[in-house]
Amino acid sequence: MAVMGLRMKCGYLALLLSLFSAWGPVLADAPKKEAPKPKATVYDYSLVDLDGKEIQLSTFKGKLLLIVNLASQSIYSDQIDALNELQKTYADKGLVVIGIPSSDFGGQELNDEAALRKYYRETAHATFPIFARASLHGKDEIPLYLFLTNPKQSVPGGNIHWNYTKFLIDREGRPLARFEVDQDPGDVEFHVTVEKALAGKLKKKERQGGEDKADADDDDDDE
Repeated sequence: MAVMGLRMKCGYLALLLSLFSAWGPVLADAPKKEAPKPKATVYDYSLVDLDGKEIQLSTFKGKLLLIVNLASQSIYSDQIDALNELQKTYADKGLVVIGIPSSDFGGQELNDEAALRKYYRETAHATFPIFARASLHGKDEIPLYLFLTNPKQSVPGGNIHWNYTKFLIDREGRPLARFEVDQDPGDVEFHVTVEKALAGKLKKKERQGGEDKADADDDDDDE
């Protein structure tokens, strides 16, 4: 009986070994479930500067960003002075204003690259980073703005409607608030909002400023 029991145990062991030999490699090669990807932030994107160099926005990790689409020929171009003042006032606390020229709205940006560089560096005396002219709407829209205008990943508002739309980005690269063209960065209320964001006390906001595209089109008509 003892011998028979030993033989049965050996048989079971042999069976298990054969099953492992047959299925072990298959199980080992089975696709592993991937960990969910972290939600995208602005740090996943890059921009080209005025000298043609690609700059990863991860360069600004830990900073509060204010991303603005600029147009030098717009009647709202006086906001550049207010943006300069914001940068000067809050740079030491961690604010970085990022300017992106665009001709998408009313064709109100310089098309000549040399003239564009000269304007922002010598005429506007921009104290914040200015990047190359880019398409921020339509089929050639750059990836950063596809992200910023996606309400599932960003803040409400959808596609930008005019020049000088402003996105406030928190220190972890996540969109925090959006301000339309009529929300002047020189206003006291705007400064208060920036100060709250710098202190980490500003909760994610819905679309700021109320001017719609039709009103903006009429107001920004230089003809």
